[in-house]
Amino acid sequence: MEANQRIRPAREEDLPEIVALLADDDLGRDRERTDGPLPDAYLEAFEEIERDARNELVVMEEAGRVVATLQLTFIPSLTHRGGERAQVEGVRVSAGHRGTGVGHRLLEWVVSCAGERGCRMVQLTTDKRRSDARRFYENLGFEATHEGMKLPLPEQTET
Repeated sequence: MEANQRIRPAREEDLPEIVALLADDDLGRDRERTDGPLPDAYLEAFEEIERDARNELVVMEEAGRVVATLQLTFIPSLTHRGGERAQVEGVRVSAGHRGTGVGHRLLEWVVSCAGERGCRMVQLTTDKRRSDARRFYENLGFEATHEGMKLPLPEQTET
């Protein structure tokens, strides 16, 4: 890792930068809200993740700025002889840092953490429209062994 980079747990004050990373692509810009104050749902989700010992929201910081993020969830499972798995979600690297090794270092950190914890596997999904991301994960040794399926649910209105 570069001397001026570090991976650390996300803090509440990182939320605007994290959400900006999540919104910084063709798919995310339609899903996330970065205009005006952040909706309360972001803080509520952050607090839930922070309270859950099986979840980690981390950022890579470079020279005091958030340049990448991901969420790591540890899932107990009966499969693989009762082995735990590490699920990676919401991987984002700032546009100016893509192709510089930041994502590679972040995923190496994930694999190391999962191995130290005794996980049997690290798994993730990537949208089929993100061909660059798929190539990136394949270059790290990930294999597309399963077909992922999702069922979007209607958005709940705030009360």
